[in-house]
Amino acid sequence: MNSSSLLGIATFSYLALGLAHLYQFFFKRRKASPMLFNGAVGAVVLNLAGWIVRWHEASQTGYGYVPLSNLYEALISLSWCTVVVYIILEKKYKTGFLGIFIFPLVSLAMAYASFSPRVETAIQPLIPALQSNWLTYHVLTCFLGYAAFTASFGASIMYLVKTGKKTKPGEKQALPLPDADILDEVLYKANAAGFLLLGIGIITGSVWASRAWGSYWSWDPKETWSLITWIIYAVFLHARYARGMRGRTAAVFSIIGFIAVLFTFLGVNYLLSGLHSYA
Repeated sequence: MNSSSLLGIATFSYLALGLAHLYQFFFKRRKASPMLFNGAVGAVVLNLAGWIVRWHEASQTGYGYVPLSNLYEALISLSWCTVVVYIILEKKYKTGFLGIFIFPLVSLAMAYASFSPRVETAIQPLIPALQSNWLTYHVLTCFLGYAAFTASFGASIMYLVKTGKKTKPGEKQALPLPDADILDEVLYKANAAGFLLLGIGIITGSVWASRAWGSYWSWDPKETWSLITWIIYAVFLHARYARGMRGRTAAVFSIIGFIAVLFTFLGVNYLLSGLHSYA
């Protein structure tokens, strides 16, 4: 089975998991089924298998690079990272319905990677600057950071929904959402992890840039927006520690940060030209 087939099955698995989470959520189940968690583990294994086979296919062509070099490979890699982060958070916090946000996003990303005419799926040789192990260190740490921010975004939306409608004493909330304090902790911990990982990604990227182009920093649009995104989350963490920022303010701040993440990952590629552009 080739990588396209495996990744196609993973895409439909993610979509099915998203629909299943929505079904359980809107039919007011108090907890998502453990079967959905096991399904997520199976789907992420399929995603990883497709990624590994893609790596093997690249090796067979004689190029032999880790599949992280173009937008197609970036999307399937980021999807995998996002579901891994979801599984870790779900195992620890048992939020139940965070998958409502995670799985539609990753299935959409995977489908876009496979079917969009703007995404090149062919395996092509790397330019000399990309032929480095620093590619793996830099891209994977950034993607794990983006994945953590995605999970925080989902928890932030859930927090706003949870706290948006006040219930009367003794009245059950209409939607089966986790406790607000748990969601607040999830969005904070995910942002803290993403901040650390993105910081490592920026540092490894700087070292790689120095070796490839002779300069640690060139103010390339992707570099600039990565720094802007990192600063936004730095402000979030500072406000959390110094000012005790929590609740709805923290959730809104987290959503603003995620908008910056989206622009850093996709907006820069299509709207601004630079050394990091996939488009």
